[in-house]
Amino acid sequence: MDPEGDTGAPVGRRIVLGMLALGALGVAVGRQASTVVANSIGAIPGVSSVLPGAGGFQIYSVVSGQPQWHPDTYRLSVSGRVGKPLSLSLPELATLPQTHMTKDFQCVTGWRVRDVPWSGVLLSDLLTKAQADRTAAAVHFSSFDGVYTESLTMSQAHRSDMLIATHMYGQPIPQEHGAPVRLVAAAMYGYKSIKWLSGITVASTVIPGYWEDDGYDVDAWVGRSNGRTDPPVV
Repeated sequence: MDPEGDTGAPVGRRIVLGMLALGALGVAVGRQASTVVANSIGAIPGVSSVLPGAGGFQIYSVVSGQPQWHPDTYRLSVSGRVGKPLSLSLPELATLPQTHMTKDFQCVTGWRVRDVPWSGVLLSDLLTKAQADRTAAAVHFSSFDGVYTESLTMSQAHRSDMLIATHMYGQPIPQEHGAPVRLVAAAMYGYKSIKWLSGITVASTVIPGYWEDDGYDVDAWVGRSNGRTDPPVV
């Protein structure tokens, strides 16, 4: 990624609603309509790129290009209201207890990839290792693309389907899917599952993420738009 690259203009509520309508069309009509969806979203300011991905994924980026990293220098930091700040290399992450889960990946624009196998470290295990203050209200996430951010409540962060993922389909996560480490918030729409994860900060308040500043739901439970207000029990 060029760190001086154009990040594009933000996407407002009207465009978000258009994206939802296009996504619904893709679900209803199939792969041909999904291609139309991808082409249409790619023309929207604020989404710098969207590419068809293997297995039905669409690959989004809010910056020009994709951030680059080196396995020898990558570190995932855990800081803020913690008793033991962490700066973990990939080999150090690999020594922690590993969790495997298979979950659907649902985009708010309508497309879904079913039964995606993910592996990595439970977010709750990482917070425990860092001695996170359980009275803190929130956990913030930052991407090394320099732009994207997200937040969870402390309660959400301790769910058993919140994974700091390093592998998908039994292989290291590909660059376009957020290598080397991403969050997988399985019960929430895909925009919560921040890619290219660089930092986790335990904090006093939830701060709306990149898309939430433009009208996306902060909690983002899958199915909430269909009337569900409570997340599934996990």
